[in-house]
Amino acid sequence: MFNPSAHRSSVRTELLAGLTTYLTMAYIVVVNPSILAMAGIDHGAAFVATCVAAAIGSAAMGLLANLPLALAPGMGLNAYFTFVVVKGMGVPWRTALGAVFLSGVLFLLVSVFRIREWLINAIPLSLKLGIGAGIGLFLGLIGLHEMGLVVADPATLVTLGAVDKPRVLLSALGFLITAGLSVRGVRAAILIGIIVTALLGIPFGLTRLNGIVSVPPSLTPTFLQLDVAGALKLGVTTVVLTFFLVDVLDNAGTLIATTHRAGLMRPDGTLPQLREALLADSGGAILGAVLGTSTTTSYIESAAGIEAGGRTGLTALTVAALFLLTLFFAPIATAIPGYATAPALVFVACLMARALRDVRWDHATDAIPTVITAITMPFTFSIATGIGLGFIVYVAVKAAAGRWRDIAGAVWLIAALSALRFAMG
Repeated sequence: MFNPSAHRSSVRTELLAGLTTYLTMAYIVVVNPSILAMAGIDHGAAFVATCVAAAIGSAAMGLLANLPLALAPGMGLNAYFTFVVVKGMGVPWRTALGAVFLSGVLFLLVSVFRIREWLINAIPLSLKLGIGAGIGLFLGLIGLHEMGLVVADPATLVTLGAVDKPRVLLSALGFLITAGLSVRGVRAAILIGIIVTALLGIPFGLTRLNGIVSVPPSLTPTFLQLDVAGALKLGVTTVVLTFFLVDVLDNAGTLIATTHRAGLMRPDGTLPQLREALLADSGGAILGAVLGTSTTTSYIESAAGIEAGGRTGLTALTVAALFLLTLFFAPIATAIPGYATAPALVFVACLMARALRDVRWDHATDAIPTVITAITMPFTFSIATGIGLGFIVYVAVKAAAGRWRDIAGAVWLIAALSALRFAMG
């Protein structure tokens, strides 16, 4: 079915590659429930939804597209879900899940009708880089706050927290452990960093473990709890479009980067089984919302499995099986506190900020919109605002430079809609 030998691989290699990918992204079963719990979602149900959504999405990618790509609820999108939509805008989490569902349906439609290629190709590389880096900086700010290193201050807006507290010191140590393991090439650096940090907190009473293996928690608190009708209201339209746009950009970048690294990209630059991959990704977002988690998307951590030799959908199917197995280790995942997962957010931020290295810094009309997009996300605490301002500035500086032909129709449209949204408050 997967024909690994035709891709210069083997069943053993594919299984090991799947294990490698799983270890690099398994941190999501700890981090995602913690973030969603801040939105009011039941932690146990969010854990189950995360595992099942990752299993279904990864299995769909393997079976439909035969690609070694794993899916799970996306970092950045879960932060936008909790901190911007639910806590910032006051949208109920059920309505926010409805917005995730609608964004998945929209993604599915543009994939089926091939609108997605037009949209992706129209958005300039500078804005794509700015969006990726900006989400990373946004995650970094959240992580530093959860670590206790950055706190609010009435005089300077933010300042350094109380670094003499055990919780803060352990978080900082956890980040250094993760970073140190990563530079030494350890695949599961993030997961190991989280676990070690949590274990170090036991003597201080910061971590309490109530078992190792158990029956999975109930999914009832989140299953089919999405409010699609509420998400259809005008006030949530921007939220749906932001979920959609970020998911499309993130998915496109992951597909391009991983298939190129795996040697699966065709000579003309097109991607194999693109339609099937998009169906798996959009279907994962839809099913994830039904289960009770934020947007499910392709994971760049799949590159770790590709480096280990993964070339077919058997790698993705292995990841799916491991996520299902994880369901029975809920006591461990649900016992890990926020101070242990926060360093992972900061480390992921460091990885995502690398997108800025590809910016054409000697071209002001490209560099300026990129920087505006990236820095306004954390400073306005809104991914949507950063994207909107980035498009507006891009159109403005290109027009001021007389380079009207560089502005695609889709960019004009997004910039105009963003300006209208800001004008309406």
